[in-house]
Amino acid sequence: MEKTRLENYAKLIVRSGLNVREGQEVIVQCGLDQPEFVTMVVEECYKAGAKRVTVKWSYMPVSKLNYVYRTLETLSEFTDIERAEWQNRVDKLPCLLWLDSEDPDGLAGTDSAKIASANMARFPFIKPFRDAAENKYQWCIAAVPGREWALKIFPDLSAEQAVEKLWEAILNCSRVTEDPIAEWDRHNKNLAKRCKFLNDYRFDRLEYKSSNGTDFVVGLNEKGIFCGGGETTLGNNIYFNPNIPSEEVFTSPMRGRAEGKVVSTKPLSYQGKLIENFWVEFKGGKVVKVGAEKNQDVLEKMVAMDEGAAMLGEVALIAYDSPINNTGILFYNTLFDENASCHLALGRGFNNCLENYEQYTNEECEKLGVNSSMIHVDFMIGSKDLSIVGVTKDGKRVQIFKDGNWAF
Repeated sequence: MEKTRLENYAKLIVRSGLNVREGQEVIVQCGLDQPEFVTMVVEECYKAGAKRVTVKWSYMPVSKLNYVYRTLETLSEFTDIERAEWQNRVDKLPCLLWLDSEDPDGLAGTDSAKIASANMARFPFIKPFRDAAENKYQWCIAAVPGREWALKIFPDLSAEQAVEKLWEAILNCSRVTEDPIAEWDRHNKNLAKRCKFLNDYRFDRLEYKSSNGTDFVVGLNEKGIFCGGGETTLGNNIYFNPNIPSEEVFTSPMRGRAEGKVVSTKPLSYQGKLIENFWVEFKGGKVVKVGAEKNQDVLEKMVAMDEGAAMLGEVALIAYDSPINNTGILFYNTLFDENASCHLALGRGFNNCLENYEQYTNEECEKLGVNSSMIHVDFMIGSKDLSIVGVTKDGKRVQIFKDGNWAF
């Protein structure tokens, strides 16, 4: 890939994604797949004024060995080192960057029940730290090609060709032009216009219908707002873009208000395993039944992780005619596939989807209807003929999506 374009991507991630400021610390979490690009990102962080950049490398084959050979007891431990690292995040609020390149099938053959049990055991220790830092720091998820990931998408190409083609797709979907920062400024303004339209109506619920079997109603929070694009941190008011790419306008629905069935339109990669051709049925706001052609057991364990895992934390609206969907590529990666068309998320909701959320504690946000869970898992339901109608409290019906795309 052309070096200048990669440098522009690194600059976009650091300057618009994280928006690193003078004197801040940065933590980069990444795989071993693209060390040259990680080096570009680290240098760009320092150029932006970072005082310290820490890179935390991972390698999925080693992670898999840990899950296979370690006991449930040792996987469930929350060590003193981890406690210190989480406390540092709360105290110093470093910028966090995830560069995703994982193999979608990287944990195939592992015991999903064992992994789920370990995560459930660790979550009570992690939650207080996570809550204490919520919405106070800049973070960003972006992607770089991994060899196995690239070959999963382009199995008929050589590894080198597949990686190069995946680089091209990532950069195009991420709007990496000659001036990607200006391009993202324009993109964020367009998303803000969508949000204003939806927020002005104060919809009570959204009704979804598609010929694939989706027939679903989700209730919205009366204090809820739609968000999209960049966000602003609490306290120091730093604007950043948490997802590169991002095409979504989203909100957190009212906990406990969801009825009907939704059918997935893309596979879900969860904990290194692909859940394929699945559906989810809701009653009284909670998942009551699921089905899948592949890895249904993983899906069942996912929605049973805790009480909130079976409830919705997000509804997101994305045009079927989106830049990502128009590539014709199934990425097997949530960051991209969730931004290809409309999706829902099971699990944790977002406090900042409440109007004036900064006035409330985490506990108060939960009481107001924001779902709480140890997971937040997006799955795609957008289709070519998806219809979404917004209904106000007084019964006014507004067509929001028609034939999979925005109706306004």
